[in-house]
Amino acid sequence: MAIKSRLKIMMSLQFFIWGCWLVTLGSYMFNTLQFSGTQVGSVYSTIGLASILMPSLVGIIADRWIKANRLYGICHFLGAIFLFSAAGMSDPKLMFWAMLFNAMVYMPTISLSYTISYFCLEKEGIETTKGFPAVRVFGTMSFILAMWVVSLGGFELSNMQLYIAAGASLLLALYSLTLPDCPTSNVKKDRSLVSLLGLDAFVLFKHKRMAIFFLFAMLLGAALQINTAFADPFLHDFGSNSNYEDSLVVKYPAILLSMGQIAEVFFILAIPFFLRKFGIKTVMLLSMVAWTLRFVLFAFGDPSNVGIILLLLSMVVYGAAFDFFNISGSLFVEREVDHRIRGSAQGLFMTMVNGVGAYVGAILSGKLVDYFTINGVKDWQSIWLVFAAYTLVLAIVFALSFKYKNDRDAMKNVNNVA
Repeated sequence: MAIKSRLKIMMSLQFFIWGCWLVTLGSYMFNTLQFSGTQVGSVYSTIGLASILMPSLVGIIADRWIKANRLYGICHFLGAIFLFSAAGMSDPKLMFWAMLFNAMVYMPTISLSYTISYFCLEKEGIETTKGFPAVRVFGTMSFILAMWVVSLGGFELSNMQLYIAAGASLLLALYSLTLPDCPTSNVKKDRSLVSLLGLDAFVLFKHKRMAIFFLFAMLLGAALQINTAFADPFLHDFGSNSNYEDSLVVKYPAILLSMGQIAEVFFILAIPFFLRKFGIKTVMLLSMVAWTLRFVLFAFGDPSNVGIILLLLSMVVYGAAFDFFNISGSLFVEREVDHRIRGSAQGLFMTMVNGVGAYVGAILSGKLVDYFTINGVKDWQSIWLVFAAYTLVLAIVFALSFKYKNDRDAMKNVNNVA
């Protein structure tokens, strides 16, 4: 089987696992387990907590000691155990710990899957900027499939979503045994303490451009986590209105949200064109503007004839909001850093987006939801408009502060400072 086909299977299973629960777990906790906004935010913050350290740590291990494909399989095997355990939890504290342990082994596998893909494509002589989006898009399509399986199966408010995810994680752990070996670094003697500790990627913070890039990666990661935790519960809440209780939006909110992932497919494939035409700064700025539009459209959308159009438009702009930063950002890191630290650099990017940013976003957004909840009723319009204002400010500051030229050689010099 061709390497691109093998990578597509890997990427499909990788994001099928996440798609089973990432969007719908909040509704399960809100409606079935009766968690508060703060408790839901706390559970989702486990993604951020785990991502603060684990992707970078696992990336370092993959760079130096254990082959990335082997480490990848171990993580998914452990993830299957923790997801299975979480399915039986109904206490907020126990759910927090179960999902924290799951996040600690799952989040690193995202950057590991990228590292494995980049290595295999490069080995086959395929340019990563052109070849990787065609592989990564299968992850998005599989994420959509998982959401449809959970929604049409009636599992959005059930723990079955976690059991399905556990099964997929076990399957991927077994499949990882068939992936090509990714060699660890051949560098045996390093001159600096930073290199000896495997913390090479953190040297990137010495370079102003990369420091700014990682800062905004963190701040935009908060916006992603806000959307992840509360988009599905927001749509479920329309069911409390007698005019909307029988609408398809209320019955199958995950399917509506999957339209955003469908939009991702097209935007992923458009990334090479946008990067060549406009450059990384404009593409990332478009992502921030798209997040603002996403939240504004949520604020004024509803299941009515006119409101549904706004909700559908919000799904379209989500594709640009997610891909134009997360995927383009990963490609930016891959292109800018020395390949000897590609694993730890990708881990660092994941740490900033899904680590610090996600943790802050989950905690503060959960408190904000509770703040705008009166007598059990959430003022979703105010909630979404606050989030929209946040991403708009990010876009303005980013446009003024981030300077970029295609200067790969300069970045290599920075990498070699260590």
